[in-house]
Amino acid sequence: MSIFLIAEIGINHNGNLKIAKQMISYAKEAGFDAVKFQKRSIEKVYTKEFLDSPRESPWGKTQREQKMGLEFTEKNYDEIDSFCKTKNILWSASAWDVGSQKFLRKYNLKFNKVASPMMGNFPLLKEVANEKKKTFISTGMCDLKEIDKVVNLFRENDCEFELMHCVSTYPMKEEDANLNVIETLRKRYKCNVGYSGHESSLLKVGIIAATLGATSIERHITLDRAMYGSDQAASISCDSLKSFVNSVRAVKDILGDGKKKIIKNEEPIRNKLRINKEIN
Repeated sequence: MSIFLIAEIGINHNGNLKIAKQMISYAKEAGFDAVKFQKRSIEKVYTKEFLDSPRESPWGKTQREQKMGLEFTEKNYDEIDSFCKTKNILWSASAWDVGSQKFLRKYNLKFNKVASPMMGNFPLLKEVANEKKKTFISTGMCDLKEIDKVVNLFRENDCEFELMHCVSTYPMKEEDANLNVIETLRKRYKCNVGYSGHESSLLKVGIIAATLGATSIERHITLDRAMYGSDQAASISCDSLKSFVNSVRAVKDILGDGKKKIIKNEEPIRNKLRINKEIN
């Protein structure tokens, strides 16, 4: 089974549909299987007090203006859906509230994604599980007891899922990756386990995750890591995506099937160099 690669656009588009389409194109050209966004109903996810609080941004001087500036409209998502179809690449979005999850149903998406901050939002989790659609579940900021509850919910609803090991720091330090958790989760839950990364480095962590058997990898992408936004520094620049994809996908071939045998290319070397008798 080939590793499933998700390019996390998230909110790195900065509310600009042209930028989003550029990133979709780069992801497709590089060989990603899917792109992913975030969908939030701002007035439901955040309190009025928080939204009224100050925050300087390209869109204004309050948290509300900043959050609203990053959100796409229904018309925008219609265009994203159409554009992804023309590019023949899957897309989805992490919903942050029940209304957003219901909104996404319009597009008949092939998979759902639960973001780490939503692991305690059981009304939303139940809404997702009730769809009985393949769901990738990020486990950042969670302990095993919390993951137990979510896994039980999805199994009770007979909803296919794949856990994703995740460390929710932006960017994540490589020494915090703790990639052996991939095997811990696989053994505990008897399911496929992927990796959702926020490291600033390009290849090392992703290649190791693939080597440890991650069945999916999600990485944030950006046009420019110097762009405005809290996730940009934890993202792969689009001009490096092909290198990332090629390196991660090469892991399977490099590891091989584990069967010790004489390969075809060894045979002429064996015939030339092999000594089958003792030399006095």
